[in-house]
Amino acid sequence: MTTPLRRGLTALCSIAIVLFGAIVAAAPASSAAQPSVPVLTNIRTGLNTGFDRIVLDMSGPPPSVSYRLVDELIADGSGDIVWLTGEFFVEVVATPAAAHDLNGNPTYTGSQKFRTRNLRNVMAVAVTGDFEAHLSIGLGTRTRTWVRVSTLTAPTRVVVDVGH
Repeated sequence: MTTPLRRGLTALCSIAIVLFGAIVAAAPASSAAQPSVPVLTNIRTGLNTGFDRIVLDMSGPPPSVSYRLVDELIADGSGDIVWLTGEFFVEVVATPAAAHDLNGNPTYTGSQKFRTRNLRNVMAVAVTGDFEAHLSIGLGTRTRTWVRVSTLTAPTRVVVDVGH
C-alpha cells in the first residue's frame, strides 16, 4: 500500500538525483586537462634535403594554420613593421593559438627574433604576433619558393617546410 507521503518522498528523491546529475555534468574540467587554446612552447629549425623546416612545438589541441607570402611582416596588434633578415617573407598564422597562458605568463621564452645560419633558404624567424588567439610567425627567406604548412599530433606541432 502506497501512501501519499511515500510517493512524495520518492518524487523528491528523483528530483534530487536529476539535479545532482546536472550539477556534475556542468562541473568544469580539472586544471590538469590540456589548455583549450594551444600554446607555443618552443621553436626548432632543421636543414633537410630540398627544404628547410621550422617546427613550432605546442601544448594543447592542434590549431588551424595558414600562410601567405607578404612584402613585409607586420606585428599583430600594433601594426608596426617587423624588420627581419630576408629578401622575401612568409607569414604563418596559427589560430586559435598563443605564446602565453591564461594568466598572461609567456609559454615560449626563447628569442622573439633569431637568425637561422644553419638553413639554406630561411634566413631568420620572428614571432610577429600573439594577439587575440592568433599566433603569427614570420620567416625571412633568400628566394621565393614553395611553402608547405601542416600540423602533427602526439605531441602537437606546427610544421613549416620551405623549399630551397
